[in-house]
Amino acid sequence: MREDAIGGYDHSHLLLDLWIKKYICGQMKKIGDYRKLLGVDKDAGLQELKTVYRGFMKDWHPDKFQSDEEKHQAEEKSKAFIEAYHFLVSIAPETQESKQEEYTAVVTSSRIVDFDYKASVLTINFADGSSYEYFDVPKNIYGKLVNSDTRDRFSRRHIYHSYVYRKASKAVEV
Repeated sequence: MREDAIGGYDHSHLLLDLWIKKYICGQMKKIGDYRKLLGVDKDAGLQELKTVYRGFMKDWHPDKFQSDEEKHQAEEKSKAFIEAYHFLVSIAPETQESKQEEYTAVVTSSRIVDFDYKASVLTINFADGSSYEYFDVPKNIYGKLVNSDTRDRFSRRHIYHSYVYRKASKAVEV
């Protein structure tokens, strides 16, 4: 963890305010943005994320402030930080490892029903009701998927194990 990180000892309020503005405007969608906000590197594990999260929440919990303005500001900062924390936990190596069997079963046995591409994020919906998001997918790969005669095979070869992913929604059991 960086010494100047948000969850570290030296809080940089100006940097945090910038991230909050990006969050409110809906611009904070990149994995790197979330890592910068939390002050962690690419290899951050669950324990490090949890430590940073707890440190931030201890300092910025809305109940800690008296005035309405300070509470509102703390709520906005907390929302952005919580979103970043949950996102990074969902793509952490330990999380990926624990869900590997389920992921492998879905991508090998369930067919693609639909997919969507927005701002380098490819969302694939499967026949079993599962949905996964793949991050930083180049537009040319999406174009090849669209034009592929065998989208399931193309995805198995070029997407499923090539990009950072997370489960976007769970299959609903009837």
